[in-house]
Amino acid sequence: MSTSTLISAQELHALQQSSSPVVVCDCSFDLADPEAGERAYLAGHIPGAFYVHLDRDLSGAKTGSNGRHPLPRREDVAGLMARLGADDATQVVCYDTAGGAMAARLWWLLRWAGHPAAAVLDGGLPAWREAGHGLESGRPVPPRPGAFTLRPALAATVAYEDVRANLDAPDPRLVVDARAPDRFRGQNETLDAVGGHIPGAANRFLRDNLQSDGRFKPPGQLRAEFGAVLGDTPASRVVSQCGSGVTACHNLLAMEIAGLSGAALYPGSWSEWSSRPGSPIATGDA
Repeated sequence: MSTSTLISAQELHALQQSSSPVVVCDCSFDLADPEAGERAYLAGHIPGAFYVHLDRDLSGAKTGSNGRHPLPRREDVAGLMARLGADDATQVVCYDTAGGAMAARLWWLLRWAGHPAAAVLDGGLPAWREAGHGLESGRPVPPRPGAFTLRPALAATVAYEDVRANLDAPDPRLVVDARAPDRFRGQNETLDAVGGHIPGAANRFLRDNLQSDGRFKPPGQLRAEFGAVLGDTPASRVVSQCGSGVTACHNLLAMEIAGLSGAALYPGSWSEWSSRPGSPIATGDA
């Protein structure tokens, strides 16, 4: 049986000891030091895990107006997974050292490529170590290429033009921003040239999806908390965004855990919105 949201350290360890195919990906990344994640991976990672780099592997080419982490092509996602040895039936497990903030990007990309057997390691590398499992250093032996094919997407996107038109729609979709509250309000902006948020957006900080130990909150709690943000808006009318389309996937994963399926990702997010001339910008809590 495959899993499509979360997997525990104990479940992953058991899966690795079984005959079931599994590919494990370390997605650890530091926006302030783009090579720190790979250095940490080489020093110690879950045995057999491959490192995937946010900029090189999980993002596409920048044009100057499509955000800091534009999506790669679906074909590139399939090519990456095939190089890592994944087939269409392979369980892929993504993890990081940041509560899933980066791992959720690969989880979402896999769903976008039509691969349902994608899960995030709940609690990440700290949970693996806490469970008493060992690490290995260096790089694993290159795998036999897999037969990973594109299938109908299990995740949706919206473009800048869609979000811009949504501002004047008679029945607008609800945009939910995953950034920290101070950045949402337009304070302490350090990553993008302009602070603030998309007018009409609500704020759901991704860290609010986690318990104090770095694991996700239970499904019922997540459902209640997202319900307070969404109100009467169904998940299918929600657009998730953040700074650059990465941590917005954390909210999408949390919603999936809560049984709130169908929300779309705005990949360009604030980094694209704020760079487009004439984009309306709101500040404060409203």
